[in-house]
Amino acid sequence: MRKVIDRVGHAIRRSRLRNRVAYRELAREKSRQDVAVRENSFHIREAAGWLTRAQDATQDGGVSRGYSAAWNSYLGGVGWQPSYPETTGYIIPTMFDCADYLGDPDFRTRALRMADWEIEIQLDNGAVMGGTMNPNPSPAVFNTGQVMLGWVRAYDETKERKYLDACKRAATFLLSVQDPDGCWRKGNSRFANAEATTYNARVGWAMILVGLRLDDRAFIEAGERNIEYAITRQAPNGWFFDNCLTDPGAPLLHTICYAVEGILGAAAALRKEEFFTRGKLAADELLRCIRDDGSAPGRFDASWNGTVQWSCLTGDAQLAGVWLHIFAKTQNSIYQASARRILAFLKSTQNCSSPEPGLRGGIKGAYPFDGAYGRFEILNWATKFYVDALLLDEHLETLQ
Repeated sequence: MRKVIDRVGHAIRRSRLRNRVAYRELAREKSRQDVAVRENSFHIREAAGWLTRAQDATQDGGVSRGYSAAWNSYLGGVGWQPSYPETTGYIIPTMFDCADYLGDPDFRTRALRMADWEIEIQLDNGAVMGGTMNPNPSPAVFNTGQVMLGWVRAYDETKERKYLDACKRAATFLLSVQDPDGCWRKGNSRFANAEATTYNARVGWAMILVGLRLDDRAFIEAGERNIEYAITRQAPNGWFFDNCLTDPGAPLLHTICYAVEGILGAAAALRKEEFFTRGKLAADELLRCIRDDGSAPGRFDASWNGTVQWSCLTGDAQLAGVWLHIFAKTQNSIYQASARRILAFLKSTQNCSSPEPGLRGGIKGAYPFDGAYGRFEILNWATKFYVDALLLDEHLETLQ
């Protein structure tokens, strides 16, 4: 009887009637109703507004992981989700950038609230916890590196030593669990595949930035070793082995871009052309993978063939940013044009008219909305990378 009751309850929780917001949005997508593709400033304001509501929804200073438009079995509910330390960390630079672009100091205040909250919840060993806020925290290498990126920006903006002190504690933890070849095999999140973390290149980049600000060669060299390790996991065609949360044989565009971002970030910080070349290799292969509507497949096999029809919108936004960074360095217009194609697609997926505060302005996990990444969710990290790419496009436009 208990099993029958559970099955009935599960069916009700996942029914179209119970999840009408999600299915109404899916129907809107299919009918192409109220699609808005306007100037960057309009879409930045809408997305930035969503990020502020996501922070206000948690009441602890962190940013809600996202908004579930349908029943979320992982988090057990519908609506705003708990604060997510990992992504709150790397949203901090985005909020500072919004403050500058929008001329609104509230975004700066919000960024500092996030940075201070991250210090409050930093684990005793210096690490950042995996997953959303929970009573049984465990350390996570990747999450620690992402919050370091936020603390670095908070220090650059304020020169307050507390942010560098937090970085030093975090980097010391990372150094203690790093293997001699630069890989982090220990201390990875219990919420992801701990054996497939080439995307930790974004942690190596963070270590380099922290080391440069602290003038600590040990941290810089640890970061550089990790980037060099990530490059050993790169195939001649630019694809990365061991680089996905769940399926290393067909990694998400999201984690592919994490690896590329880390390598390119390290290249810029250390002025190493070899790193830039390796990051650009993957980005160049992806130029031919954009579909007619401007989207990219959500997963790629080792020959850069898309393995799914749905698009991972986080990865799309990251890829636009990667191409714009390469354009800024090379002035090759193919990167700018390709980035703008993918940004136009992303704009078309952003609901800028919904009365639902958790839906309006944010970026979904997947397109269509029921795709297999962040199904029926609006995600804070997708929205963050979208804003970053739009802001960079705006900045580069002013330089032309």
